[in-house]
Amino acid sequence: MTDPLANSYYAATAHRWRSTYEISEELSFDVAVIGGGFTGLSAALACAERGFSVILIEREHVGFGASGRNGGQLIPGLRWSASELEGEFGRDRADALFDLCWRANPVKARIEKHRINCDLKAGHLESAWTPKDFDAMKREAEFLATRFAYPSHVIEKNDMGAHIASPLYHGGIHDPQGGHFHPLNYAIGLARAAEAEGVCIWEGQSAHRITDTPDGLGVMTDQAHVAARFVIDATDSWIGEVEPDLGRYTVPIMNYNIATAPLTNADALLPSDAAVADSRFVLNYFRLSADKRLIFGGGERYSQTPPRDIAAFVRPFMAEVFPQVADAKIDYGWGGAVAVTMNRLPHIGRRGNVFYAHGFSGHGALVTTLAGELIAEAMAGTAERFDVLANLPSKPFPGGKWLRQPLATLGLLYYAMKDKLG
Repeated sequence: MTDPLANSYYAATAHRWRSTYEISEELSFDVAVIGGGFTGLSAALACAERGFSVILIEREHVGFGASGRNGGQLIPGLRWSASELEGEFGRDRADALFDLCWRANPVKARIEKHRINCDLKAGHLESAWTPKDFDAMKREAEFLATRFAYPSHVIEKNDMGAHIASPLYHGGIHDPQGGHFHPLNYAIGLARAAEAEGVCIWEGQSAHRITDTPDGLGVMTDQAHVAARFVIDATDSWIGEVEPDLGRYTVPIMNYNIATAPLTNADALLPSDAAVADSRFVLNYFRLSADKRLIFGGGERYSQTPPRDIAAFVRPFMAEVFPQVADAKIDYGWGGAVAVTMNRLPHIGRRGNVFYAHGFSGHGALVTTLAGELIAEAMAGTAERFDVLANLPSKPFPGGKWLRQPLATLGLLYYAMKDKLG
């Protein structure tokens, strides 16, 4: 497909990559993975490490979707706080979720194991837009410390200058376990590692549907029918095109990022070099690249049509936070769809020998790699950790095919208006 959002800093600075796979007469595998983002790549790699023969089918190129377009922020946990999870699901399930989604860091482990050069840096700061938000952050930090001995640090308003040169915020929580990276280069690193492990990566090939055959499953593509014992649907925002019923569980939200030209005052803007995301419903999120650009994400749209000028769309959000670079040259502007569920928790599960994982709701840079690895575990016969995420509650959006997006948009606009009203 033509990509109207291709002016990406990540694409411009990506490592060279080209799949070596060429279609052969033998199109029968243990596992067929649909989707070449973090979930699909990590699942394919983990399955191959367990001895499965694997093909990964990607309509465009690895990292084409949200995995190669996101803000590059590595935020431990889920969209729900640890205290919210315990309040809703009880102590035992909260323990299991915390061990998986906060303590584990499969991204760092993969980067170290495969020596992936993706500009990994440590530290994430959640900044409070209102005093009420900061009070909630302090309560959560105390809960994390007393309940889980988790090392997050409360940053008072007067000390925020050590992290961010902006007067807008009322304090924050710094998490040394979080961080940031170049997401497309991470995806390419996973792809290289998967190929080295024997995975066949078939790019430029659309998967139209999953089929049942007398001998198992199959995936119908543009050019062939691929037979497989197991199928993993990791298409996220496009999952409804392959499995329409699963598409009911998410709606797409368009997010946009800009990257300035390299800044002489970059280190003064973010002295601790942590990634930052604020507490608004329509949040701002920003960080420094390895070459000292400010990468800034701000605003969102509920239409699939991108703004005519992405830089002009995002610049006011950047200028509000950092007026000192309001007129900085912007070299890149890009965006993409984020698949969001009703409750902002990922939708993960299996139906027979078909596994799926989607709806990470803008909080997926760490959890997607985890989800892929847990699918491989379950496929190999050990499903306990997979079931922790698969048992999260989920509901389809109301409204059916035609009203689902408009109804969801009304709800999202309500919360966006609350941001503006304070």
